[in-house]
Amino acid sequence: MTGKRKSSMRFHPGSREEPEINLIPFIDVLLVVLIFLMLSTTYNRFTEMQLRLPSADTDAQRDYPQQIVISIAVDGRYMVDKEILPERSDVEALTSVLSAASANKTNPVAIINADAGAAYQSVVSAMEAARRAGLTQLTFASQSSGRVKN
Repeated sequence: MTGKRKSSMRFHPGSREEPEINLIPFIDVLLVVLIFLMLSTTYNRFTEMQLRLPSADTDAQRDYPQQIVISIAVDGRYMVDKEILPERSDVEALTSVLSAASANKTNPVAIINADAGAAYQSVVSAMEAARRAGLTQLTFASQSSGRVKN
């Protein structure tokens, strides 16, 4: 063996290296997929109904000579033209009072003036009583918004 070198391969049966799984590229791919799904997905959002309650301009108030004012307190009590009805009056009692109040008026306007904390059912009952009493014109009173028009 002149001039040639023998290479010998040494195999060590006990010194095997475990293969490593590199998770960083896997995490990068998952993040890209997650961002893609977030940007391409449409979300249906159920929103609440936005209501803007009416406000009145105090300069534009009209004068109704034939009016019937129905006031509703926060606890559900009614007052018709400054006459307080018994507590927890029902629709029939309110209808009879409204019929008596509108008997000598021509084409009266019913104005419902309800407290902000009054129950919705109290307002609906007043509307139903006005309908049964034959009052065809119905309006709601509101507070001034405090805004000044230029």
